Amino acid sequence: MSDLEPKPEEALCESSGRPGPRTEFFSAREVPLGGVRGVTVFRSLPQRDLPTVGAWCFLDNFGSGSETNPEGHDIDPHPHIGLQTVTWPLDGRIRHRDSVGSDVEIEPGQLNIMTSGHGIAHSEYRVPGHISGRGLQLWVALPNESRDIAPHFEQHRELPVFSIPDAVTGTVLIGSLGGVTSPATAYTPIVGADLVVRAEANADLPLNPEFEHAVLVIEGGLGIDGTRVEPGSLFYLGSDRESIRLHDTDGAHLLLLGGEPFGEDLVMWWNFVARSHEEIEQARNDWEKHDIGRFADIAGHTPDQRIPAPPLPGLHLKPRKRRCGVPHD
Repeated sequence: MSDLEPKPEEALCESSGRPGPRTEFFSAREVPLGGVRGVTVFRSLPQRDLPTVGAWCFLDNFGSGSETNPEGHDIDPHPHIGLQTVTWPLDGRIRHRDSVGSDVEIEPGQLNIMTSGHGIAHSEYRVPGHISGRGLQLWVALPNESRDIAPHFEQHRELPVFSIPDAVTGTVLIGSLGGVTSPATAYTPIVGADLVVRAEANADLPLNPEFEHAVLVIEGGLGIDGTRVEPGSLFYLGSDRESIRLHDTDGAHLLLLGGEPFGEDLVMWWNFVARSHEEIEQARNDWEKHDIGRFADIAGHTPDQRIPAPPLPGLHLKPRKRRCGVPHD
């Protein structure tokens, strides 16, 4: 998956320290990707007033295929810089290929994490005979000291399980939760976990108070510290919480994201995470001129399958700051 909005805009990801505890909803917006491909996602990050949660800077919830293409849609070769892509399918099967030679299939319970560094290209295609189904696509911004590293890819078919007896079970995708640590490579202190909350559960979920956190309910609904949370919005919790109380649920499936507030200015445009307009422009030019030193070809794809970069907006890409003054609890 990639950020293929018809008119992509710049965004700044900036944080000036821990925000303290918050309770704020951010609605996902429906975004059509790739024009005639007919791919539509629900995007929860970035938001105008919440560009990042920790180093998490992008979150799409993608669904099943359309009526005209029920098996789902293919995402042709496209580039990335300065980020990690995290692919977490909820059903179906996806084939990932990239310019460092990876060619793997992924299914629910397995994690793909691709580190773009200085530059990588990849594609994601449905596996014939399998509905590509639902899933989550996330990006993690690489910190300055790591953003130009050599690109690489890893897949984790077995991930550690987190549990609270008779209340919560789940998978730690990256980082640590309650002493359970994922083997996935992280370049900043973050956490991502897929959690299932049992019906009538009433339990405290441990958190790192140094992190800011957010919750996306995928299915069901539940109370979090007295606030009802349903699918469709990202529930931002802020920082400085030792735990949150999960309660009043008929059963819920959710994604927990968190991390140390990201203290670097990031300019995001199309599939690139950088620090300036000039870096974005250079990456776009390198992709358009087919610079195989930066964006090598992907085995099994022809050059005409490469997704062309959209034109840069007619302005200098500038930072967008996180909104200040949101009241604490």
